[in-house]
Amino acid sequence: MTDSTRSPRAKKAPALDPGASSALHLWVILSRAHAAVARHAESDVARHDLTIAEFGILEALYHVGPLLLGELQRKILVSSGGVTYLVDRLEQRGLVERQPCPNDRRARYAALTAEGRRLVARIFPDHARAVEHAMAGLTRADRDRAATLLKTLGRAAEALPTKEDAN
Repeated sequence: MTDSTRSPRAKKAPALDPGASSALHLWVILSRAHAAVARHAESDVARHDLTIAEFGILEALYHVGPLLLGELQRKILVSSGGVTYLVDRLEQRGLVERQPCPNDRRARYAALTAEGRRLVARIFPDHARAVEHAMAGLTRADRDRAATLLKTLGRAAEALPTKEDAN
């Protein structure tokens, strides 16, 4: 598009320094890759009438065992209200139960019921294959390298203060 055919309202964005441009480019690619892979994971768990967050709770409890609600919240990256809502829904379906904490009367554990354990044991292998299928564009070695790089990126970003922290 030449200057004469550009919309009068369209303005050229100011140039960014190469570091910022590279970081933004990576952010867009990372976001799009996440959305594409997540679509496969969400589609797979939806077959079992679960959301990806509900499945995340079931999977965490299956692999780790009973967790305090606060621990579960941090593991699946939802708000405290969100984890309460999700555990309520799974409890209504008979898949999860709350158990008292022997050391703190205010705290509660979330644990799989026998039915919840059977469900996850049945559907987890297919789910793992669905995620593997979504990541078929990378070799196993590439996935291992990407995991190492993204873990490094995540830890470094987590250690940095945000703009909100500065205020």
